[in-house]
Amino acid sequence: MQIVAAFRILAGKRQRSAFAAAFWNCLRADAPLYLAVALYTVLGLAFLDVTGFSHLATYSSYLGKWLMVFGFVFPAVALLAHYGFLMHRFDRRRQLAARHIFRADRAAYFVAGICLLMALMFFQGTFTSVKNGLSAWQAGFPYERQFADIDAMLHFGVDPWRFLFEFGRHDWLLAFVEWNYGVLWFVFCFGALFYVVTSRQTETIRTRYLMTFMLTWILVGNIMAGIFLCAGPAFYGQVTGDPARFAEQMAFLAQNAEFDGSAAYYQNYLWMLYEKGLPGFGSGISAFPSMHVGLVMLNALFLLERSRLLGLAAMAYVVFVLASSVYLAWHYAVDGYAAIALTIVVYFAMRRWIPDRARLAAAERPGLAESGVMASSAA
Repeated sequence: MQIVAAFRILAGKRQRSAFAAAFWNCLRADAPLYLAVALYTVLGLAFLDVTGFSHLATYSSYLGKWLMVFGFVFPAVALLAHYGFLMHRFDRRRQLAARHIFRADRAAYFVAGICLLMALMFFQGTFTSVKNGLSAWQAGFPYERQFADIDAMLHFGVDPWRFLFEFGRHDWLLAFVEWNYGVLWFVFCFGALFYVVTSRQTETIRTRYLMTFMLTWILVGNIMAGIFLCAGPAFYGQVTGDPARFAEQMAFLAQNAEFDGSAAYYQNYLWMLYEKGLPGFGSGISAFPSMHVGLVMLNALFLLERSRLLGLAAMAYVVFVLASSVYLAWHYAVDGYAAIALTIVVYFAMRRWIPDRARLAAAERPGLAESGVMASSAA
């Protein structure tokens, strides 16, 4: 009832006017981000056109899923979380608290965030389209053997998946790792994206986070992937003509091949699209560097700014995802190492280039004490 009352207040003429003004201000502040998405999309489509692979552009495959996740599921979860906070935190004055939580400027910020997320749907579509074009443009995967050999050299002359299989060859563990890699990873990474874009609590880092997010996708997932095109252990046999090297690993993974959430199922799906030259959701084969590892590393770095405990837990998750990528034959370990190093470079470059809004505001008030600046930055 408190939320209904708050939305009734928003329907008032004065509140509608305040909402419109706040929404317009949010859109203006986000203009550089929209411009970055538009520029990347134009350059991506130009690349596909020049290389003759315009038919590999894939945007429609993201439409339904993206709208469902960012237009309905995450907003509904956020609304329920706010309602739960009201019911748990306030015994009295819930209506007053609801008016504060759902006031016009907060609602405008939230809706503007949803609009920005819809623009990022085109960003992700462009990423996959360019990835499709890269794997079609290159004549095969010229660095496959080199990456596999470097990986073994770094791990005492042994392919690292063999170390994992010494204790990890269990059906229940395979099911858990596949669920984490295929489901929980998306909830964590894209849930974090939704939270940063729509919550006022992360307003000070919002622009920097999004620019870091986008540049990581571009540098790690497009540029470096295009320079060092590599298919990964799952496709090593098809690419090199030597199926024996990873045969034992692939045989273990194949037991879940009929389940659409399994690594083997999705690997078969990707290879089918690659062979037929078709675009699809998440299509395009490139293993180096690992975007799975890169994104969790990015979130771990930002969490370290807020909490050492949460940051260390996130770093442990980075290690788990890296090991999972090797265990499931998606990546060589070196793919994860490179992703971590590149993400760190992007993170610190963006931290230097795009200061937090709180630090900018503090810099405009020279009389502010240093301790106040630090407190403002951490808020």
